[in-house]
Amino acid sequence: MRANFIFSEVWIGLRRNLTMTIAVIVTVAIGMALLGVGLMINSQISGMKDFWSDKVEISAYLCKKNDPFPQCKGSGGVNAQEQAALKTQIESLPQVEGVEFEDAAKAYANFRAQQAGNTVMLSAIQVGDMPESFRIKLKDPDDPKAYEAVIDSIKGAAGVSNVVNQKTILEKFFGLLESLRWAALVVAIILVFAAALLIGNTVRLSAYNRRRETGIMRLVGASNLYIQLPFVMEGVIAGLLGGVVAALMLIVSKVFLFDQVQAYLANTPLTWETVAWVITLTMIIGVVICVLASFVTLRRYLRV
Repeated sequence: MRANFIFSEVWIGLRRNLTMTIAVIVTVAIGMALLGVGLMINSQISGMKDFWSDKVEISAYLCKKNDPFPQCKGSGGVNAQEQAALKTQIESLPQVEGVEFEDAAKAYANFRAQQAGNTVMLSAIQVGDMPESFRIKLKDPDDPKAYEAVIDSIKGAAGVSNVVNQKTILEKFFGLLESLRWAALVVAIILVFAAALLIGNTVRLSAYNRRRETGIMRLVGASNLYIQLPFVMEGVIAGLLGGVVAALMLIVSKVFLFDQVQAYLANTPLTWETVAWVITLTMIIGVVICVLASFVTLRRYLRV
């Protein structure tokens, strides 16, 4: 009997404040979806950092015939003897762990693998257009001073046209992802706060509309929890529905956003296990926020 009464009160409250309840559901859904996207971006960044931490290299490109670089003017390219001397010079540096030579054919093969879907680029670039280079792996890839020391040592070396620090490129990319993550989290926090205010208003209106019933319940000795339970359950239902909508939005984001950019993120896929963990966490947070907002509002306005 008590359960039937509570559920009937919940239904009455949801029906009377349908517009406000829908607003709560939408706000919770958007807030939790943005929070979930931020958490998924964070997981993706962590996976990418772990993947690339031991793969970051310095690329020392060698002069080719008719290269436009100033240090290559008048050079007919680098011969085998000069390549061997340059490799010995690089290997002698204390920060260097290993050096790998990449000829034009290998560079072109890597280029074709990276641009497999770009027929325009593949038709415009030939093997002879690709520069030869030394791929330099450092003993401590996390030490920025090691990169500076190696680059300074080989930048002006004979036969070197250009030196590229891959760590700098990756740091810019990771910085962009970090900005996106924090932007999503900040907007999510704002929307969660807005959802808490909406929930408070909804519960306050519901409590005011049913003030006579709650007054009678107090007179007959009903406990505070029994009086508060229908209002709290309204918030829980709104939070759950918002969490379900947010879960659908996160699944769509995984399929149409994260999976689509996977080709540019190497072997660091966002797994469904991670998505499931994020969905579970956001649903719990959404429900907890709704419950807390309901309790705080009831304590202030019902004074039970």
